[in-house]
Amino acid sequence: MKSLNLQKGLGDSLALLAGCSLPLAFAPYSLFPIAILSPALLFILWQNISSRRAFWRGLLYGVGVFGMGVSWVHISFSQFGGLPPVAAVLLTVAFVFVLALYPALLGGVLTRFFPNSTPIKLLLILPAAWTLTEWLRGWLFTGFPWLNLGYSQIDSPLNGFAPLLGVYGVSWVTVFTSCLIIYALNIKLLPSLKPLGFPKQQKNQILLTQTLIWFLLVAMWGGGWLLSRVSWTVAVGKPLQVALIQANIPQEFKWLYDYRASSVQRYLELSQAHRDADIIIWPETAVPLFYHEVPEYVPDFFERLAAEHAEYGTDFLIGIPVMNKDGTYLNGVTSIGTQSGFYYKHHLVPFGEYIPFQSIFGELLKLLDVPMSEFSAGAAQQTNLTSAGEAIGVSICYEDAFGELIRNSLPSATLLVNVSNDAWFGDSIAPHQHLEIARMRALESGRYLLRATNTGISAVIDVKGKIMTQAPQFKIFALPASAQPYQGITPYVRFGNGLIVTLLLLSLLLGGLIQYRTLRHSKSFQE
Repeated sequence: MKSLNLQKGLGDSLALLAGCSLPLAFAPYSLFPIAILSPALLFILWQNISSRRAFWRGLLYGVGVFGMGVSWVHISFSQFGGLPPVAAVLLTVAFVFVLALYPALLGGVLTRFFPNSTPIKLLLILPAAWTLTEWLRGWLFTGFPWLNLGYSQIDSPLNGFAPLLGVYGVSWVTVFTSCLIIYALNIKLLPSLKPLGFPKQQKNQILLTQTLIWFLLVAMWGGGWLLSRVSWTVAVGKPLQVALIQANIPQEFKWLYDYRASSVQRYLELSQAHRDADIIIWPETAVPLFYHEVPEYVPDFFERLAAEHAEYGTDFLIGIPVMNKDGTYLNGVTSIGTQSGFYYKHHLVPFGEYIPFQSIFGELLKLLDVPMSEFSAGAAQQTNLTSAGEAIGVSICYEDAFGELIRNSLPSATLLVNVSNDAWFGDSIAPHQHLEIARMRALESGRYLLRATNTGISAVIDVKGKIMTQAPQFKIFALPASAQPYQGITPYVRFGNGLIVTLLLLSLLLGGLIQYRTLRHSKSFQE
């Protein structure tokens, strides 16, 4: 019978199907074993083929992954960006194909330089190269780390590796598991492991190898489970009472002139029912006015908040844009109460908050009807805000997708706060994926993370990445909860992505050297 790789059409179709299945491993579906099986099928389909065919199958796989997993961006383009449907679809397709180039290039390069299927390639080179590709996608061209395999394991035993090595470390363990399973099952990957037609002695060697592999699998997953029981940080002080305000302002109304004052009034009214809270948190740009404009539209705004604090001791963290004297403006969060201050968003969203390469894409602003689309970036290093006596590590919107950025506020921050507005993505899977990413940041850092959003999903996440409570999506809701401050430092916070990237590069280098020496030895023997 011909192998899957000899039947090009079938192999190509399976590559696309494997890619389409991967998003099921992530929220809201959370079928985490698929994150092991889906790459495993791709790796099988990369064997014994040309580098050109490997590139093509990697591209098909990527189109499946990102076409199914992040095509929700078309909602921003069409429903809220003002583009006609055809233009929105074309932009989305272009976005998906750019992301699909990552697995395509990975397959092409690996097959070009490591054409033979060997244990070294499978167990050293491939897991390291895959994870480094994820890391590269996380920062190149400002980065888009969505759908990294590690996020899918937030509820699996492998989550114990997150405080140690971060999400990329979890990705590596996930891919390594895929490769170990392939190696153990002998699916015609490695000629030396074919189960039939070998002398008895070699069969015994195969059995021993398989036993060792299964032992390693059990040890790795068991080790992850044991690590998940380790407490890297310690609770300090008493739990705080918090309230997350989800006003559910429709995105199409949020920036309209006639709705601005009423939007602010809704937040004020929802907050008044939670005067017993130590901290009340409003989401990203909850106040759709520049800071200096607020008194004009809501004359008693700051006075009311000051009075609430004076009478009840309640502090506020509020998402609000701020304009500088030179006319530039920033996406900010202000603390009002015991100590005033500002945090300004540093990692801006390309084409949503600023236009990269203005000389090339500047005209796009005329097509995309995106309000407040020329933000300036805040400083990379900023002083933590102080609220209710605690140092607060603030992030805005998808800044929480970047673990290194969250590290900037640690270890001094005792609580993490993320304010967001996922209304841009409507009733899609994007808000669920975003919440899953936020859970990973809490787990990596050993801190509670309080996530206040406009339309949902607002949630309180504990130090283990577990959701303690959450608000219903697309509902006007004030979410009260208890949040425990923590101190201490996890290995990931101490070393960041530098540790895992170094280990991956060493693994890739070691694997490459072994492959090279083996190839040279084989050629010398043949001569």
